[in-house]
This record gives sequence, structure tokens and C-alpha cells, in this order.
Amino acid sequence: MKTAIVTGAARGIGLATTRQLLAEGWRVAMIDRDTEELARAAEPLDNVLPVNCDVSDPEAVAKMVAQVTETFGGIDGLVNNAGVADFGPIESTSFERWRRVMETNLDGVFLCSQAATPALKDSRGAIVNIASISGLRASTLRVAYGTSKAAVMHLTQQQAVELGEYGIRANCVAPGPVRTKLAMAVHSQAIIDAYHDAIPLNRYGSEGEIAQAIAFLLSDKASYVTGQILAADGGFGSTGIGLPALRDA
Repeated sequence: MKTAIVTGAARGIGLATTRQLLAEGWRVAMIDRDTEELARAAEPLDNVLPVNCDVSDPEAVAKMVAQVTETFGGIDGLVNNAGVADFGPIESTSFERWRRVMETNLDGVFLCSQAATPALKDSRGAIVNIASISGLRASTLRVAYGTSKAAVMHLTQQQAVELGEYGIRANCVAPGPVRTKLAMAVHSQAIIDAYHDAIPLNRYGSEGEIAQAIAFLLSDKASYVTGQILAADGGFGSTGIGLPALRDA
């Protein structure tokens, strides 16, 4: 039975990915810094190991990877999903706010990947980093978030180039608008309507649809796929730059 680490696993895309991998026969180490929510998410699931960890903390990440390796005997896949969604204009984005986004969205991906690399060498495993359509196209209010996700995409290619000789594949999923509880809580009806108009499939994606893309890239079906950015966005990336409705958000 293969083992995957999924960060940001207490909710949203991370939890959907956990469930998808479990359905495909994996064991999953569920990683999150929200201890209570992680416990609630993991409680009804079998073949999981919930681990409280802040992915921006190098010592905590090293301990987490050691615990997973000791418990499950190895690591076959790493899903770097943990992220902070913090939006605001350039002029009002403080450096503290910038760093809060970067330390989770970018530093966390680097730290978890680096710590897991020895185990992934042994298994010739795979890394899937979760970026965003905001890393592929500029948009309003996303100076920190979008920049962090663009950096994750480049980091993915760097990983593919350097780790490929060990049989480790590294790919990236860039979700478009996804119907999460958080998104629906903060998106006004005007924003929802604007997204529907701008997305060729005329709808938000679901957490499960993103999870399926992630599971594919972890699987042997993608055994010759590495260094790629897969935009799971309903075609949103092909329709232009930005949404006027977001400027009033």
C-alpha cells in the first residue's frame, strides 16, 4: 500500500484529495496546523495519520516527515497543498502580510519537498504542488498570493529537473475558481456571476475534480509526466486577464 503526505488536509482540496487517495488504496498522512479541525476531519477515516504541523517551520516539517516515515515505512507521494489565501491591493499589502503568504505558500512547499526527498528517492515517488490560476495570469488584489503561486510553478520545474535522475516526478496543479465554503463565503453574487461568464464551462470547479487531477499526477498513469503545470480551471485561463467585479471586492 502506497503512502502519501497531504498538507492542508483538514478541509477543502486537501481533504478531498485525502478521500480520493484513500478510495484508490493509498494510506494518507494528513498534515495541518489547525489541530481541532484536523482531528474532526480524520476521525471518520481509515488508513490515515493526522499530524499537526506548520509547514513554514523547518523543525516541525523535519519531525513530521520523520514521524510519517517511521509510522508507514516510507513515502510514495507528497501533495503540497497547504496555503494562505490573503488578497489585497499592492499599496496596502504590508511586508508582514507578504511574508505570511510566502512562508506558507512557497516556503512550505520547499521545506516539505526537501525533507521528503530522501524517502521519495527510495520509492521513486512523486510530488504534486498546488498552485493557482492566479500564478499563471495576473489579477486584482493578488500581489502576494499570485506571486507565491507563480513561484511554486517555477519551483515545480526546478524539482522536476533536479530530482528526475532519482526517478522522482514533480508536477503542479493550478486550480481555477473552486466552489469551496471559503470562496462562497467571500464571493459576492456579482463575482460569482462574473466568474460564470468568464469560464468557458460556465461554472466553478469542485474540490473533488481538483482532487482527481492530483491523484492522476501521483499515479502510475502519469509515470512519464513531470515538470508540468496542469490548469484545472474550466478553461478560465484562455479567456483573458482579470475580472472587473473583483476590483470592488
